[in-house]
Amino acid sequence: MQDKARKRLFIGLISGTNFLICVLLALLWVVPYVGLTNIHPYAGWVLGAAVGALIVFLSWSSLGLVLNVLLGRTFPFARRFRGMSIKLFLPLITLLGRLLGMSKEKIRSSFINVNNELVLSEAARYRPEEILLLMPHCLQNSRCDRRLTYNIHNCKRCGKCPIAGLLDLQEKYGVHLAIATGGTIARRIVVQTRPKMIVAVACERDLSSGIQDVYPLPAYGVLNMRPHGPCLDTQVALQDVEEALLKFLDPAFLPSETEDREAKAGPRGRVVSSGQAAGAEAVGDGAAG
Repeated sequence: MQDKARKRLFIGLISGTNFLICVLLALLWVVPYVGLTNIHPYAGWVLGAAVGALIVFLSWSSLGLVLNVLLGRTFPFARRFRGMSIKLFLPLITLLGRLLGMSKEKIRSSFINVNNELVLSEAARYRPEEILLLMPHCLQNSRCDRRLTYNIHNCKRCGKCPIAGLLDLQEKYGVHLAIATGGTIARRIVVQTRPKMIVAVACERDLSSGIQDVYPLPAYGVLNMRPHGPCLDTQVALQDVEEALLKFLDPAFLPSETEDREAKAGPRGRVVSSGQAAGAEAVGDGAAG
């Protein structure tokens, strides 16, 4: 029920934003039209055709994104729809939502949920070494003196925080696991590991900004839990992280005891070969530059 509410919020905001943009574009045509006829009899119609084409493009992008989310199916240019939502619509719907009195956290949570749906609609499968589990440093117990940012295996697995369970998942599935203290460290980790898929845990703010930072690399977000407030001894449901992994792991590399669970994890997709690294290489080269 909560997921449906988040989808409705995102769809409502993106539709409202698209409507406002179209109205603005129409005004940009109507207002100069009165004077453009003095320049050339067809000048107004030429500008109107250009504005109309832009309106059709934005409306089609918005409709395609909405249908992709509602139906959970892959449509032509689905990756471009995700790019539109990340690069164009998120800043605009955030502004519109704030004008309507909605909290940033609520809008960001809705965006993360929709982004996850779009990533799932691409339904790709990856080898374990092509997946990165990216965790926030606030999962580590605040009284722990172990330095885990540069080597997460410094953890002594005392069980006082979720890191031990995450290490168990890493060993079980063979994926990369890293902790980031901020956006700069997270980008460096992505450049160094060069993954093709990221499963990230963080709060609404860090997840939404991180998804924007690594695009076009697909990133699936899992919200953390904050029983002690933000950025202090946060928690994450290990089951949620494992289920996210099972949505994207190539079944050929799953432990035998997880085969039954994998069948329930999500829609099966194509297996991504080691040669299909264009998205990750673009992110790595951009960040390195």
